[in-house]
Amino acid sequence: MSAPEDEERLLPLTQRWPRASKFLLSGCAATVAELATFPLDLTKTRLQIQGEAALARLGGGAGEAAPYRGMVRTALGIIQEEGFLKLWQGVTPAIYRHIVYSGGRMVTYEHLREVVFGKGEDKHYPLWKSVIGGMMAGVVGQFLANPTDLVKVQMQMEGKRKLEGKPLRFRGVHHAFAKIFAEGGIRGLWAGWVPNIQRAALVNMGDLTTYDTVKHYLVLNTPLEDNIMTHGLSSFPLAQPKLFLLLP
Repeated sequence: MSAPEDEERLLPLTQRWPRASKFLLSGCAATVAELATFPLDLTKTRLQIQGEAALARLGGGAGEAAPYRGMVRTALGIIQEEGFLKLWQGVTPAIYRHIVYSGGRMVTYEHLREVVFGKGEDKHYPLWKSVIGGMMAGVVGQFLANPTDLVKVQMQMEGKRKLEGKPLRFRGVHHAFAKIFAEGGIRGLWAGWVPNIQRAALVNMGDLTTYDTVKHYLVLNTPLEDNIMTHGLSSFPLAQPKLFLLLP
């Protein structure tokens, strides 16, 4: 074995396989963030489907029959009636979705920034490149994650069917994937992908462009260096502190 190959074997995994490491790191950060915020997503969904089901049954008097009022009372109601762990009911497809989506968009954005577009002579990433790169990264990430996004929404809609007294369609996440595939094939798993990628393109245009712009401003105009602290500060204007783990 040659000397360069020996040296390569001694490198950390993050340097030997940077894209794969970035994808895994993105997935881990997204999983932690999803586990922390999922109860809020669940209570929001419960409120939405509760209102729709009540309107369907009672029309104008739906407000009087609603069992939950507000996010806090909804969460407390779920804990009292179903148990504390039910706040994370349906978290599995959400985690699948965020692993694929976050990993896909971060790896794509970094590849576009470092390889396709490239930085300027002053190592600055121009705004127009950041805008295009962010939008393209959002499109790729959401397109890859569309099947998991579809299953997540379908699983959340099971709560509405339960409130309406209808039989549940899915026994679990894998059954949902299998049933959607059996009924619609590959195309069925990508139902609704066009509006999804349009939204993802706009969201990531804002997120990633703002992150890169703020980070460059801090490095050039403050005593801060290009390190993890600067990355963290750059991500907080977006309320997305996990970005500093994902983008150098």
